[in-house]
Amino acid sequence: MVTNTLVIGASIAGLAVAGSLQKQEIEYTIIEKDNCIAAPWHRHYDRLHLHTSKRFSHLPYKKFNSNVPRYPAKEQVIEYLNDYRSAFDIKPLFNMEAFSVKRVNDVWVTRTNKESIESKFVVMATGAFGEPKTAFFKGMETFPGRIMHSSEYKTGADFKGQKVLVVGFGNSACEIAMDLYEQGAKPVMSARSPVNIVPRDVLGIPILEISILLNPLQPAVADLISKPLMKLLIGDISRLGLQPMPYGPLRQIQKDHKAPVLDIGTVKHIRQGNIQVEGGIDHITGNIVYFKNGRVAKFDAIIAAVGYRSVDEKIVSVEKERFDDLLVSVDHQNYFGKDGLYFCGYWISPTGQIREIAQDAKKIAKDIAKKNN
Repeated sequence: MVTNTLVIGASIAGLAVAGSLQKQEIEYTIIEKDNCIAAPWHRHYDRLHLHTSKRFSHLPYKKFNSNVPRYPAKEQVIEYLNDYRSAFDIKPLFNMEAFSVKRVNDVWVTRTNKESIESKFVVMATGAFGEPKTAFFKGMETFPGRIMHSSEYKTGADFKGQKVLVVGFGNSACEIAMDLYEQGAKPVMSARSPVNIVPRDVLGIPILEISILLNPLQPAVADLISKPLMKLLIGDISRLGLQPMPYGPLRQIQKDHKAPVLDIGTVKHIRQGNIQVEGGIDHITGNIVYFKNGRVAKFDAIIAAVGYRSVDEKIVSVEKERFDDLLVSVDHQNYFGKDGLYFCGYWISPTGQIREIAQDAKKIAKDIAKKNN
């Protein structure tokens, strides 16, 4: 198969790129290893909502409907993405997985499970969260209950009456802990590392809008300005058994490439005693978990919210010295468009991941259009 532009992945980033290429009247092919668009969203837990406002979380050239709430639920996001696909007549080739992307002479050759595809341009849109990280805890093989990655979690109803350990303190971990409590389970969170917590809304205004206003400033300066407000709204998290980060949330994004926790109610539940917080896990013996803070507790199940890794390093073959800057967005890399290779959806942005994807998708399409002329 020969195409002008190959887009790999048909979730949020891939759809955003496809829609943007359509606007530029660029011929393209989009492939997806699963049998539907936005496959990760179909697999996510039932309670999931966007943690960022719909106003800044839509794809290029099409907003959410006005009847959708500010923070859309999982099914509303899926419905929106299906509507987006229809509006732009995006036709992914499903069940087609890319195994390698290599530069051969003046074209990119992508080997898939079905056929090879030659293209002038390639856009990697598999994202920074393509593959669940493997959880490992010393002695976990002796645990008699179920240990699952958060990607396998669906609903707290499956754990009603059980004492469940949620490992991690990211956005998914916090929402899962809330869901467990609301569904009648007894959640405990193992917070292994220091964290930054920011409110999702400030006086009814999404924190994302404040981040956008502060974005022109250096992260350290912006954090210094917002620190008194964050302390007033969140309080001293060390009293909750959590370790505060030595630097602020915007510096965290810049330095660690990880988003802070957007609090949607977890802090309140911790203060009320509905969710307990422990330190990192030292080891497990049977159904007993020994924490590094010296505490010990029995559990019926463990949910490992230990994050994801990108899969693109397994796929793209370029010289190692040219690979160091790939996993960031077009505004923050030196690799943008070299030899016709682009990446969309890999930069953790202080102004919202989907907003960043939408901006990058339009820039990528415009750059391809310029190089085609």
